[in-house]
This record gives sequence, C-alpha cells and structure tokens, in this order.
Amino acid sequence: MISKNEIKQVKALSQKKFRDENGLFAVEGEKMVAEALASGLDVVKVFRSAEIGEEAMSRISNLSSPSPAFAVVRIPKTVEGFVPEQDELILALDSLRDPGNVGTIIRLADWFGIRTIIASRDTVDIYNPKVVQATMGAIFRVRFIYCDLPQTLAQYRQKGIPVYGTFLEGDNIYRTQLSRGGVLVMGSESFGISDAVRANVSHKLFIPPYPETGTGSESLNVAVATAISCSEFRRRTE
Repeated sequence: MISKNEIKQVKALSQKKFRDENGLFAVEGEKMVAEALASGLDVVKVFRSAEIGEEAMSRISNLSSPSPAFAVVRIPKTVEGFVPEQDELILALDSLRDPGNVGTIIRLADWFGIRTIIASRDTVDIYNPKVVQATMGAIFRVRFIYCDLPQTLAQYRQKGIPVYGTFLEGDNIYRTQLSRGGVLVMGSESFGISDAVRANVSHKLFIPPYPETGTGSESLNVAVATAISCSEFRRRTE
C-alpha cells in the first residue's frame, strides 16, 4: 500500500525544488525501472500498480497513461573538474531548455558511445520527468555534469583539447578534418551557441543543406544536428 503522505512526497518530485531538496527523482515504465535497478544507483522504492492499485498509480504518475511500474531513485553525486581523455569525445550543451531535446541527446550520446556530457547550469534539469522519459534508460549510462561552461571549455583549450561547435558560418562538417577526441558543443534551441562559449570554440562546423544552395529551412532541430554531428565524428575517426 501507499499512504496519502507518500503519494504527496512522490508527486512532488515532478518539481525541481523538491528533487533538489530530497536528492531523488522519479522513473516510470517497466523497462526504465529495470534499467534503474540494474544501474547500481540507489533505488529507494519501487511501486507497482498490482500492489498499490491503479488509482494510486495514476496519482503519482507523470504520464497521461500510467505505467504499471514506478521507482524513486537517489540522484547520483557528480564532481566538477572532469577532463576528457585524449581520444575521448564528449558533448557540451549550452543553455538547452527543451526537455525532449535534452533527453534525446542523452540517448544519442549513449548510442554513439559518448559517456560524458557537460552542460551550462541553465540547461534543463536532466531529472525532469520529461527528460528522464526521453532518455529511454540512457540516463543510467551517461554521466551528466553541470558546470561553468565557458570556464570549463577555456581550461580544455589550455590543455590542447579541441572544442568543436556548430555554426551557420562554420566549415562544412563533411569536408573538415575531425579529431578522434574533443568536445562537441551544441547551442540552445533559440539562440545557438552563446558569445561566451563561442569564444572558446576552436573549430566551427556547419551542417550544409542539400543542395548547398537550397533555400529551405533555416536550421535543424538541435537533437537532429547532434545526431548528424556525432555520426560524422564516429564515421570519420573510427
């Protein structure tokens, strides 16, 4: 059974304030709960509709159609100061606000073997239920670190780590030499890469339309651009 107080506490995890206060986040779905249990993270409680009832599950769920499984998981501790290995490719997210895009990018990172993402502090909280759901379990396999992004990238540059970013005025990604390791920066959905971050980008890349003289859409969705860029890095450097 689940008490009214538990329902209130679990439902509150849909808000960042309460996630931060309690150090907990919610996971929904049989597959996602199984991923959480297998991840090694501290799974505080698992609720199943067969045990607590459909009505109670609908009250704690963040989904329009509640899943039969729901888990409360402790947020893992992350430490700033991460520096990628020489041949390691990582992603950097600059002020991304859309939960679906960030969740999809975490899933893409997992697909392309990228184990670490760093992000500006104003990027959406990855434990937002919409982000968690969009990762399809990848949130348990990809390390995500919030940081002072311009400062972190400046430190990477000092260590000789290449920093790539996507720009409309960049060099054609299909014709530009790419390194095996480095940082790939993706800018916000509305404004692209900020000036403070741009100042620390060593290589500007552009994903051209087809044909290159085309007059179609002005830009790509950031998750789509991330997928294309990651695919090209892996294709060219493996």
